[in-house]
Amino acid sequence: MLLLGLETSCDETAVGIVNDKRRILANRIASQFTEHKPYGGVVPEIAARAHLERLDDLIKGALADAKITFAELSGVAATCGPGLIGGVMVGAMTGKAIASVRKLPFIAVNHLEAHALTPRLTHDVALPYLLLLVSGGHCQLLLAKGVGDYRLLGTTIDDAAGECFDKTAKLLGLGYPGGPALERAAAAGNAKAFDLPRPMLGRKGCDFSFSGLKTSVRHLVAKQGEKPPASFVADAAASLQAAIADIIGDRVKNALTQLADENIKISALVAAGGVAANETIRSQLVRLTGENYGLPFVAPPAALCTDNGAMVAWAGLERLRLGLTDSLDTAARPRWPLDTNAAIRQRV
Repeated sequence: MLLLGLETSCDETAVGIVNDKRRILANRIASQFTEHKPYGGVVPEIAARAHLERLDDLIKGALADAKITFAELSGVAATCGPGLIGGVMVGAMTGKAIASVRKLPFIAVNHLEAHALTPRLTHDVALPYLLLLVSGGHCQLLLAKGVGDYRLLGTTIDDAAGECFDKTAKLLGLGYPGGPALERAAAAGNAKAFDLPRPMLGRKGCDFSFSGLKTSVRHLVAKQGEKPPASFVADAAASLQAAIADIIGDRVKNALTQLADENIKISALVAAGGVAANETIRSQLVRLTGENYGLPFVAPPAALCTDNGAMVAWAGLERLRLGLTDSLDTAARPRWPLDTNAAIRQRV
């Protein structure tokens, strides 16, 4: 079984091909760093146009990398949401066109599920598992019970962890993309230099909050004037990173305790999404699960934590072998929760 996967939900144009032996045969990614750098963030219309310009060549290149033709594909998967709707539509329409012409099954992939299932591609993790989904736009804890079957335990009531990283990086003049730049700056800083708040820490439940932390850093930076010294930037970056790691660790601990209280056995704690590439957060979670719960911590390699086509292809393959295919009139969606039954969290 061979699946082609197309990813265009944000600012990475990506195409991947995987097989049912968990092999990645192709994984091409075209960055839009140059286009968005002048604006310090992603501009939706620019992103959509870049996807449109690059996707065809990436597909041709991925087929060449895998040494296959369209005729050998078992299906086509494309991210159909959530994400920037213009970009999502580019990938979805391209995937549908290929599926239609080649008479192949089409699989509309939820971008969040693609991240959620990536550890099954890289580590063959058994279901169910506790999933920490952390990215620029999402911060959630879910019980992954099966393909297409997720129970939301907690989510952010305001900002996502990745947004907090990115906005702080911009405040500190670290450039775009902010998360990796802030992590590099933090390596030279003192994580105890500034006593930053840790919203929700010690509270019951599994919800997150990062807005107050982001605001505290903004006030801290404002006191430094226009050009903060390099030592301040490094210390602020390290202090923020430590605060985010503490918040995430506390929320994960609550989730693990809740599942234990409900007698739900899980195979692992899994982290996915761009923020899961952060080594400080990974180290915190490794200690938490190993020392307190005897559970393995699993996260994909850093290159597969960020948006890529292989994860979409794999999610498509997992769904296809269960017979979960979609019609060609499936709509692109800017919002698409994994747990459609979850109550909306309110700001506290």
